[in-house]
Amino acid sequence: MSPAGLRRCIAALLSAASSAVALAVAGAPTQSSSPGQARTSAKVEGAILPRDSKEAEAFRGGLVYANYCVTCHGFNADGNGRAARLYNPRPTNLRTSDKNDAYFGLIIRLGGEAMGRSPFMPPWGAELTDEQMADLVVYLRAINSHTKDQQ
Repeated sequence: MSPAGLRRCIAALLSAASSAVALAVAGAPTQSSSPGQARTSAKVEGAILPRDSKEAEAFRGGLVYANYCVTCHGFNADGNGRAARLYNPRPTNLRTSDKNDAYFGLIIRLGGEAMGRSPFMPPWGAELTDEQMADLVVYLRAINSHTKDQQ
């Protein structure tokens, strides 16, 4: 991909992310007239996805993936990111991985070396929140070609 194409992709992703943040803020609790009380409406106008839905988790996980994983694992999560050629072994093709959700969670948190895999896969446990890591696992499951639910 050309640098101009990459910039367009990043700009589109940032635009989508800012729209998602605006929608999430629209669904956030608002201050009521009484201090210390927060209220939420049962139906948030303009919200596309309920915050606790798998679809929302997968969307947020996709944003985490775009920020932390795409350089090595690639836009298509096929292990062919821009930096992939620098590593031996190459990054995993996440679309065809047969690993379960617990394994994905551990390798994200602890890194490749701790899991007996590539030492080039960094541990993200100190960088990402628990929610971000959980959302990333949901995203990886959503893009994975193995359709059975692995827990």
